[in-house]
Amino acid sequence: MIDAVQNTLDGLMIGSSYALLALGFTLTFGVMRRLNLAYGATIMAGVYLGTWLFLEQDAGVATAGIAAVGGAILAGLYVERVCFAPLSERAALASMVSSFAIWMQLEEAAMLALPRHTYPFPALVSGEPLALGPLALRLEHLLMLGSAVAIGAGLYFVLQRTRFGRALRAITDNALAARLLGMGVGAMRMRAFALAAAVGGIAGLLIATTDQQVTPMLGMWATIKGLVAMMLGGLGSLRGAVAGGLLLGVVETHAQWYFGPQVRDLVAFLLLFACLAVRPSGLFGARGGGRHPPAGAAHG
Repeated sequence: MIDAVQNTLDGLMIGSSYALLALGFTLTFGVMRRLNLAYGATIMAGVYLGTWLFLEQDAGVATAGIAAVGGAILAGLYVERVCFAPLSERAALASMVSSFAIWMQLEEAAMLALPRHTYPFPALVSGEPLALGPLALRLEHLLMLGSAVAIGAGLYFVLQRTRFGRALRAITDNALAARLLGMGVGAMRMRAFALAAAVGGIAGLLIATTDQQVTPMLGMWATIKGLVAMMLGGLGSLRGAVAGGLLLGVVETHAQWYFGPQVRDLVAFLLLFACLAVRPSGLFGARGGGRHPPAGAAHG
């Protein structure tokens, strides 16, 4: 029984990293109705920048962390300017394919800058795990979970209660009407992209400091985990992104405990298939086959 509870707690902590990744995907998809396959690569680019400064320039933990988030934002804006801004709203496939090309480009650039497969990354927090009777919680995992909850709540507030958020939802509902009302649709989308990249940069920083290492596979891992968590929770739903990430983490942790690490990802993909077969819109997505609601809409 204690093992089951410990596994569930560990899964929630690990799932909080998936939730952060899914939040960024959800924000981009909810505003632009397009999948950014380079999202994980922008996160990796930021983390690699922080790693390079830490290793080559003797930067401190704070500098490396700021660089990781700032680098992800710059990489995300580069993707938006190259893959999304020049293409029409109907060119969703072309945008997705071009973002895949930028993914490969960013990954190759990072590997040229730091060619080894694995590099160390400094820890943000240190100390013994927090003991709760027979249970234990790592401090870095608690930081990750708290960040996921705080960022999810913050994004919901921004999208629901601020002028910027209302403008984004108006653009999502009808971009043409928003243009006729004088809104700068392109500028607003770029700001949304930057916000999503910032969330991804924070996720990448927390993941790297928890693992205390980085590899070129971070981009692919972040893309897959973020997409699966977003689809589980429901496209366009912020609370769905958080719920999907936490659920994915719990299922993976229990699958690894009972069946071994070899089938961990297999069980996760089986969960996604079963969820979409029963509820194609995801746990918190819009019912039916109609248009998905904007990110942060009333359903969350």
